[in-house]
Amino acid sequence: MIGKNIRLERIINRNTGKAVIIPMDHGLTVGPIKGLENMKNTINAVANGGANAIILHKGIVINGHRKKGKDIGLIIHLSGSTSLSSDPNAKVLVCSVEEAIRLGADAVSIHINIGAESESKMLEDFGAISKKCMDWGMPLLAMIYTRGKKIKNENEVEVVKHAARVAAEMGADIVKVSYTGSESSFKQVVKGCPIPVMIAGGETQANERDFLECVYSAIRAGASGVTIGRNAFSHKNPAKMTAAICAIVHQKKSVNEALKLLD
Repeated sequence: MIGKNIRLERIINRNTGKAVIIPMDHGLTVGPIKGLENMKNTINAVANGGANAIILHKGIVINGHRKKGKDIGLIIHLSGSTSLSSDPNAKVLVCSVEEAIRLGADAVSIHINIGAESESKMLEDFGAISKKCMDWGMPLLAMIYTRGKKIKNENEVEVVKHAARVAAEMGADIVKVSYTGSESSFKQVVKGCPIPVMIAGGETQANERDFLECVYSAIRAGASGVTIGRNAFSHKNPAKMTAAICAIVHQKKSVNEALKLLD
């Protein structure tokens, strides 16, 4: 569908076929953490750093629209839960595809925790959103994590492989999963998934080199990009960190070359 292809080109670099996406949906989950107090400033910073797209909840789209500055792709997040809930892993729909279209979205995203007690409901919602996205030609990014009593290690390659495949089986266009820790293991995740696979940034890492090494290894393993939140927007200089990530993803720069951009 041409509409979906046009929208995908707004969030994926059409020359490299990869994307640097900055999720900033954390305010609903954990509140206004570092980097999310002034959304317009942070969006400007990551846009100037070269990010292809950002992920926001609908209210921030309304209240955070800049009306100036460098353009950036907009992905509206449809799922939500808070860290204060008795079951934070139970994600519910808090926005619709139609709302996202009216707000100017280039894509939508949904969060699924496979292995969670509420997995069946989240998969049911996933199926309904997938159909709506197909009807409207709207790209769908699925954030799939492995969380629950049967999950011993969320980053273990077998469960991450399964998570990525769930997204493809359900009709997503892009999937975001946890990084498995090594280039060789993540190659297995990419091999088993017919849609673009991107890594999540996870918790803020104190060591910039270690973080960028993960980005570099994931790209070498075949990842189609990264969705990096806190390690970008909570950095002391979000624009420079975003530029460093983009240098690895789009320009095939080394970690040492990327680190120089942080000076």
